[in-house]
Amino acid sequence: MGLVNLVKKPKDNYIRDKKNTGDPINRKNKKVWLTVGQNDQPIFIMLLISLFLLGAIGFRLGYLQIVEGDNYSIKADNNRTKIIPKPPVRGNLFDRKGRILAATRLSHSAYLWPIAQKKENWPEAKTMLAKILGISAENLQNILAQEGYDSPTLVRIARNLTPQQITAIEENRHLLSDVEVDTDTVRYYPHHKIGSHVLGYTREINAEELKARQQEGYRMGDVIGKMGVEAGFESKLRGEWGGILLERDGTGKVLRKLGIKEAKAGNDVTLTLDLELQKAAEKALGDRKGAVVALDPRDGAVLAMVSYPAFDPNIFSGKITEQMWQEVQAKGYPLINRALMGFPPASTFKVVTATAGMESGKFSPKTVLPTYAYLHVGGTAFGEWNRAGFGPMGFVRALQWSSNTFFGQIGNGVGGETLIEWSRKYGFGSKTGIEIPEETPGLIADNEWKKKRFNWEWTIGDTVNMSIGQGFTQATPLQLAVMFAVPANGGYKVTPHLYEDKATFLKKRQSLNLKPETVSTIREGLRAVVAGGTGGKASLNGIAVAGKSGTAEAPPGKSHTWFGGFAPYDKPEIVVVAFVEHSGGGGGSTAGPIVREVLEAYFKYK
Repeated sequence: MGLVNLVKKPKDNYIRDKKNTGDPINRKNKKVWLTVGQNDQPIFIMLLISLFLLGAIGFRLGYLQIVEGDNYSIKADNNRTKIIPKPPVRGNLFDRKGRILAATRLSHSAYLWPIAQKKENWPEAKTMLAKILGISAENLQNILAQEGYDSPTLVRIARNLTPQQITAIEENRHLLSDVEVDTDTVRYYPHHKIGSHVLGYTREINAEELKARQQEGYRMGDVIGKMGVEAGFESKLRGEWGGILLERDGTGKVLRKLGIKEAKAGNDVTLTLDLELQKAAEKALGDRKGAVVALDPRDGAVLAMVSYPAFDPNIFSGKITEQMWQEVQAKGYPLINRALMGFPPASTFKVVTATAGMESGKFSPKTVLPTYAYLHVGGTAFGEWNRAGFGPMGFVRALQWSSNTFFGQIGNGVGGETLIEWSRKYGFGSKTGIEIPEETPGLIADNEWKKKRFNWEWTIGDTVNMSIGQGFTQATPLQLAVMFAVPANGGYKVTPHLYEDKATFLKKRQSLNLKPETVSTIREGLRAVVAGGTGGKASLNGIAVAGKSGTAEAPPGKSHTWFGGFAPYDKPEIVVVAFVEHSGGGGGSTAGPIVREVLEAYFKYK
């Protein structure tokens, strides 16, 4: 069959076929029958292929514009724009009298545009940059990989540049065209080692930390607090990043600023610390391993917190060499805050034992018990420290002379469960709530703990050992300061804190619901310790001091020594606890003078 020849007649509305049969085809009804001959099939196939290709191209264009449009638009913007980040200024730290404890100073940092690594000269540039900055080429590559190679944002690769490093970068601009040198801020501690453990230090965020905190808005190059107040108040101190968005041409030349977001500085924080008292406490402890804590017993404000060995937090604000790190570690683990670590509390713990005895109702405040050279309980002999006994004595005199056999009888009388209960009421065995993350809870053991740890049941001997602050019990110097605050303030457990907010923390005090006779008896006993007992070396001229000494066995080394006290006796304003690790000697003679020096400084500066 041949191809139909369609011819339109000028004067009618009909089309007739080639054979001219005369049968009209009505155009208005659009019923036109077409047939295709064999000779015309290739043309038809080409037409179909063309339609298919045009359809595919149209579909692809639609997909790229509609589905992938935003993605490619971002990539295009990344190629023509870059962001110069502006890190925030970290908030300052002040002491309670407005004296600066931590601030920031200006320095220079090097930034690199991540997409620059795709350029042909990147391997050579990377080697040169690594040599100038003193870091490995692999480390540079890892930094870029963490940020993302297509990122338009400059990423910080080095801080605290020296003038020589800045000059070297400028002299090698032909290779380092995508390296920016800009001003930056560095954390600075003007008093160096003073208060290093309580203040902490800052350091650039690492990959693991970034992964954990990315949801909080952290980015590569952020500086975060690593310990102490810097870590505890990170959210207040950090601030928010800003930046400048620049448009560049194909050669990298800046055409114009597209926008500016100002960096938001972090908040300044005023601490409860007193700088002068902190210095005095550090001087009093000297170069002996240990800790000193001073706090206000009325609301729990920490006035000083010392741990030795100390460190200079400024070293962490720059690059730390292996030699520098070894020198720091050689000083005896200086990054450990001993004020927040647990040690056997020794006889200072007898305040808890006395409380448990009188509050249980099994022993009245006027109880008198015989004392012995040795107290035999459960097949074990617990010796009196003077190896002779003190004769009959009550709570006041037993505290004054720290009788082991007296308080061993009290502990045995009330039983382990009651003693453990009162230990926990005083706050032992759990964190105090201070805003420093590295605090440890210490340890108050019980039957469940002992069975899990040693597969042994709790014994009477464990109770007696606990009653004199030995055995499994571990307490931090800060926890002991909280304990001494209870008799000092009339029976309230305070929350120790470093944020200056007196009203809030006064409301957070918890009453232990002690009987007035219990509080007055313990206070009288603690006053007798300093007035004429084991703590005479903590006494002050003209100001009445109360306190308690402690000497903890610490084999195979020398004994640990403690002293905790408060003053003035009638209206206490300050509690001071001193701890000296493996010092040997007695608590009153070794740690007592440290407490006295801190109290002297407090009343002098007041």
